[in-house]
Amino acid sequence: MVGISDLKVVRHQHALLMTHALGSCVGISIWDPMTRVSGMLHYMLPQPASEQMAGSKPMAMFGTSGIPALFNLAYELGAEKSRLIVCAAGAASLLNDDSIFQIGRRNRAMMHKLFWKNGIPVAAEDMEGPDTRTMSLDTASGCVLIRKRGAEVSLWTR
Repeated sequence: MVGISDLKVVRHQHALLMTHALGSCVGISIWDPMTRVSGMLHYMLPQPASEQMAGSKPMAMFGTSGIPALFNLAYELGAEKSRLIVCAAGAASLLNDDSIFQIGRRNRAMMHKLFWKNGIPVAAEDMEGPDTRTMSLDTASGCVLIRKRGAEVSLWTR
């Protein structure tokens, strides 16, 4: 289970990584089909408000620190950037879209900015809209499932 402001990276043939309550938060899954290195991140905010806040909170709370940590841990276990299948979900607009905070939109923008800067393509995403989501990754097949509104759909499968 990957909690809020949490990340997990594993090298298992048969495991299931799952995160719940992806509202304005973003869930990112990565999977290397050769090494079966898999990972998942559930971050809450795009970036810390200050340097002091960054050091006092879990690195997985923020996209700016959680995304690099997810990828670096996967590389340490043998994943290669060129093989990674990357999927993302969340960034919902749970409150009024005119809200000054727009956390979901800011989370999505930060993710895309970091991926663009680092040349990381997104294989599939299910983002924005009013729905919360549950995201799961099967480490054996790389299949990513999204559950929202009581229905489960395949986001990515081989």
